[in-house]
Amino acid sequence: MKKEYRTNKQSHSSSDFKKGNPAPAKNRQGSRQKAQGGSQQQGVKIEPGQTMPLTIKRLGINGEGVGYFKRQVVFVPGALPGEEVVAEVTKVLPKYSEAKVKKVRKPSEHRVTPVCPVYEECGGCQLQHLHYSQQLKEKRDIVIQSLERHTKLDVSKLDIRDTIGMENPWGYRNKSQFQVGEKAGKVLAGLYGLNTHNLINIEQCAVQHPATSKATEVVKGILQDLRIPIYNEKTGKGLVRTIVARTGIQTGELQIVLITTKKELPKKELIIQETKKRLPELTSIVQNVNGQKTSLIFGEETQTLEGKDFIQETLGDLQFELSARTFFQLNPEQTVKLYDEAKKAAGLTGKEKVVDAYCGVGTIGLWLSGDAGEIRGMDVIPESIENARKNAARHGVKHARYEVGKAEQWLPKWAKEGWRPDVIVVDPPRVGCDAEFLNTVLKVKPQKFVYISCNPSTLAKDINTLGKHYKVEYIQPVDMFPHTSQVESCALLVRRT
Repeated sequence: MKKEYRTNKQSHSSSDFKKGNPAPAKNRQGSRQKAQGGSQQQGVKIEPGQTMPLTIKRLGINGEGVGYFKRQVVFVPGALPGEEVVAEVTKVLPKYSEAKVKKVRKPSEHRVTPVCPVYEECGGCQLQHLHYSQQLKEKRDIVIQSLERHTKLDVSKLDIRDTIGMENPWGYRNKSQFQVGEKAGKVLAGLYGLNTHNLINIEQCAVQHPATSKATEVVKGILQDLRIPIYNEKTGKGLVRTIVARTGIQTGELQIVLITTKKELPKKELIIQETKKRLPELTSIVQNVNGQKTSLIFGEETQTLEGKDFIQETLGDLQFELSARTFFQLNPEQTVKLYDEAKKAAGLTGKEKVVDAYCGVGTIGLWLSGDAGEIRGMDVIPESIENARKNAARHGVKHARYEVGKAEQWLPKWAKEGWRPDVIVVDPPRVGCDAEFLNTVLKVKPQKFVYISCNPSTLAKDINTLGKHYKVEYIQPVDMFPHTSQVESCALLVRRT
């Protein structure tokens, strides 16, 4: 299931981008599989500290520039395609090297000045220095690279469409999860710096909705004024470790979650009183307890301190209740575009049986329900299924059925009962679809397989697995997270006749 991670080094998604953060090391290795003939295999030895001229050929999956020195692959964060740079090697591995920019000799015509004052320290965004229109082109290219690397398809013949972007690609994230720290008696809140464990204090984040930035600053000030103990990761002492702020962009409702190491919260009533006073728009104040040494944001124990247990948000005509730990897309504006693409791909006529695999709280299935004959969904998290059933009932969707468990469990069972889906829609975590699930799809053989992906590499690998029986009709990239290297896609696969 989707998990909230504590460090956001590769992008603001954590998941929170949806389905959890990318695993930086694993993704980095995966994006470099094309680096054939390692640093020690071409007869030229590369050493840390060595400087070299590079021409950047393309962007890697993590947004770094890709160049070649003596036919050896070098990855350079901050460098852009077409640029000529002088780079200093920072790390040498068997199949590639990493370097940093020492000087840009010939800048890209698409290079711009980042708006964020801590852009290079934070690492939460990777592409603010690239003009937004060019970001959309490069993200399409990242999808193409993944297909070339992980499939045997003739990518030149595939219909890979232009990336759907945003008119205003700023202030779009509806939730922030900022770690709390203390330095010289001052309370800080922000993200850990790129490849470090230094907390970067972030007062204004260009991609966060202004309501979440304001709320975090207010709560930070309250903790400072009331001298609430701040958690110290090194010593393991202290209380408050994370401030989570989420706003309903369409409804204007606001929720604050304090992640603490213990249930006992000193000056609790004063904290509540001051938060309500300084944030009159506040709908919900929640405390979550996480006393473990872990990268996970949330613990298992949650209690509402004031107001409602949830805030409400709308997507199109659908309304959802978002409790503190409920997963919900971080960019509602683009989510509508993404789900509309899924609806177009499904091409429903009102008769089809549709399976919403990895259904979560049922968002995608409900989005398709008006044109479907029947919706069935499943998820391994019981609370998600409970929410999915409630959401269906709230919207009067009587032809939806949700079950706890895996698709590979339910699909064969339903097939034995004579019920087979015409369309399967899937929106899996970054690791992609489970192999057993894909094997089940091949056995059940729906006419259409609509794949919403948040990771081009795993999308390509799963397409390759299904390739013998399914043809890629088209792939539509959608930019859910402007100024980061992440790209989502909606792929339509049709069963071969």
